[in-house]
Amino acid sequence: MAKASADLLPVGGAALASDPRVLAAARAIGARTGVDYTNDAAVSALLAERRKAAHDAQYRPLAWLSGLMMAAAVVWAVVALDVPALDRRTALAAVPVLIVAIALYVRVRKGWRRELTHPALAGYRELLGVALAHGLPLAHVPPWLEGRPEYDSTSTDQAGNRKGATPIPTYPKVDTAAAPTPTPPAPAVVTVPPKPPAVSEYERIADAGGWHDEAGCLLIFAGAIGAGWAWQETEPLGYGLLALIPLAVAVWLAGSRQGNEKTRLRAEATEYVRAVAAAQAAGAQVPELSPQLKKLLHGTYAP
Repeated sequence: MAKASADLLPVGGAALASDPRVLAAARAIGARTGVDYTNDAAVSALLAERRKAAHDAQYRPLAWLSGLMMAAAVVWAVVALDVPALDRRTALAAVPVLIVAIALYVRVRKGWRRELTHPALAGYRELLGVALAHGLPLAHVPPWLEGRPEYDSTSTDQAGNRKGATPIPTYPKVDTAAAPTPTPPAPAVVTVPPKPPAVSEYERIADAGGWHDEAGCLLIFAGAIGAGWAWQETEPLGYGLLALIPLAVAVWLAGSRQGNEKTRLRAEATEYVRAVAAAQAAGAQVPELSPQLKKLLHGTYAP
């Protein structure tokens, strides 16, 4: 999904240009930051560049060193307090290490946030906020763009507020329609392809299952423990728990069938997202994707 994720923008340049007020904002912000936000290729390149910069800042060697030092400080303190042969005062030696580790973590965090607040990226988030205020839907918002964890595909909390370290700004909704402006003859309208039944089925079952392996193992253990108890206590009734073993096999088979079906439907959903990205590149206004397709797009659902 990496290619589709890179191609499908939160909102395309054609959609931005469909509202003169949003287009004017895009040009004003672009003049300030030096980026043509109506050029999809330029925006894709910007997002790819800034995402790599933010990732490199977040996972640079200093971050790993900070984590290792924190772990070492905690382990040293626990060992010093639990081992009678060691003086409890030796646990204090972990304090300077912990302080340095925290300082390194803060430095890494500041560097990561500095990459996310790059003027061109901040300008793009500002433009997305303007687009939302004018009623333009965002197909998806990459978690990294708002400083959210990669697994978090929900952009707002229960109160409707944007989440993340660098959320898209929220502006008052604009209810009045844009004044009509003379435009040249428009080309044929490009529409988003209809959602195939297989994609709807994927959305329905994407979050289902995932418990079959654990349940099967528990049934196997229960059957084995019951049989062992029956043999030790010479209690024939305990052997009845051996029936849990074929039940565990049935559960595993059901999970395998569900997994195979998800894999098949995931391929269909992936192709659909690519088709949506192609439609956006051709000028279509893409509606907001479902939570399941957002997770697929952002890599939460691994193939």
